Amino acid sequence: MNSFRYVAPALALMMGLALVATAGAQTAAPTMPAKAAKAAGKKPAEAVLEPRAMDLLKTMSAKLAAAKSMSFTATVGYEYPSKLGPPIQYAIRYDVTMQRPDKLRILMPGDGPASEFYYDGKAMVVYAPAEDLAAVAEAPPTIDAALQAAFDNTATYFPFSDLLAADPYAALTNGAVQAFYIGPSSVIGGTKTEMVAWADSDVFMQIWIGADDKLPRRFRAVFADDPLKLRHEMELTNWQLDPAVAPDAFVSAKAQSAGRMAFAAPTPPPKGAKPLTAKPAAAAQPAAKSN
Repeated sequence: MNSFRYVAPALALMMGLALVATAGAQTAAPTMPAKAAKAAGKKPAEAVLEPRAMDLLKTMSAKLAAAKSMSFTATVGYEYPSKLGPPIQYAIRYDVTMQRPDKLRILMPGDGPASEFYYDGKAMVVYAPAEDLAAVAEAPPTIDAALQAAFDNTATYFPFSDLLAADPYAALTNGAVQAFYIGPSSVIGGTKTEMVAWADSDVFMQIWIGADDKLPRRFRAVFADDPLKLRHEMELTNWQLDPAVAPDAFVSAKAQSAGRMAFAAPTPPPKGAKPLTAKPAAAAQPAAKSN
């Protein structure tokens, strides 16, 4: 899907902003796409978009866009090449709380250093609890713009960013060349879902959408330019739409009193990597090889 568009994985996080921001973003990065370069002279594929599949994506997106606030848990798993050949899998969990148009909190425990991300409409804060270090920067006045700024400045990208967008449908379906309905399923998250396949020139995704609540339940992605065809998955649980959110949920007293680190990427982002909503790059490298 386009919602898995991110930066490459990195479990061994260094000091610097990436210690936190990249911990959540880059670790999960492969779970959703980074734009790959189009082969020279290659003609774009003709779009074949089945109405039933696109309607399911539109209904799901409309429900997310209508929520004034929401919370959910995203459990992301991605494969990474091992020295023995077969891939191994890493996992990270994101506990997400957002309030439109300018509040977001993401807590990130997982297979690596824990990290926390806070945005209150004025500032973005990335906090590393173990080291008691925080990176602080001024932020734009909307969630969409803040996430874009986080990516531009620190290579931070969350695999579910498209679901938080003001217009999730545009973010999810931009560049689609294939979309079709697969069928029903009753084994994901203990609920009935409808399966949809979606693809652009860079990635093929399978999406599970709740048959009754129309909420996204699972994403599975494989990148076209990844020679290893590593699989990236994200399961979404604990959905709450329009919950009451405490006013202080989007700030952290510990982060405010912590030591400071630079709000900047530890290394340049992979060439051509960018969020789903960004314009295509002239050249890029497969996400699986970014680290």
